[in-house]
Amino acid sequence: MSGDEQRSGSGGRHWFEDLADHMGEAYLRYSFTKGTVQEVDFVVDRLGLRPGRTVLDVGCGPGRHSLELARRGITVHGVDVSATFVDLARAAAVDLPTATFERIDARRLTDRADLTGRFDAVICLCQGAFGLMTADGDDESVLRGMASVLRPGGSLLLSAFSAYFAVKYHLEATFDADRGLSHEVTEIRSPSGETRSADLWTGCYTPRELRLLLGRAGFETVAVWSSEPGRFGTDPAGTETPEFLVLATRVD
Repeated sequence: MSGDEQRSGSGGRHWFEDLADHMGEAYLRYSFTKGTVQEVDFVVDRLGLRPGRTVLDVGCGPGRHSLELARRGITVHGVDVSATFVDLARAAAVDLPTATFERIDARRLTDRADLTGRFDAVICLCQGAFGLMTADGDDESVLRGMASVLRPGGSLLLSAFSAYFAVKYHLEATFDADRGLSHEVTEIRSPSGETRSADLWTGCYTPRELRLLLGRAGFETVAVWSSEPGRFGTDPAGTETPEFLVLATRVD
């Protein structure tokens, strides 16, 4: 399958938009979304966040991390390629004035001069945008965009799917070793219970690749940890967890 086919769904949209339209609020029923409080505890601690700090949540989905940060007095702007998810996040933020949401393709962040240098920190978690933009260097475009919105010395916390884990354990998916790309056919469910088959493509990485990509995008990597949803922590990078968490700072 070509890069264009991977990036596009119906009508030339990004393929994830069609999935998000079908899942809607049912996305929040998946088990990997249930660890939000623990994840945000970790984010706040590692990024040194406090009330009044500004965060960009890239690939925010229905806004679960953004909303929890806003409940703690942090100013958050969430962006996602899915208009459906952005609408859900806005509805949930009706009583949280420090949480705002906008539909933005993460590959186009560098086009937004109004966002340049505006944020103290950026988060991109649970393959929110990085890893879903798989073809033709799109993940690197996402990283450059995240660097552009950070103030000098600002911090990034990023999750990425582990290539080690994909090869070792993700046997229901097909792994393209040449491109570091996992392809899985799965079933997704709508809020009313309607099911449909869906193709998922995820870019997978080693810690070395992540450090190299981040360096080219203008970051200095501080740490790479093994991770999984709901269990963010500082275990050394290994082969037994599905994700890596990367802490990096924008180079001045």
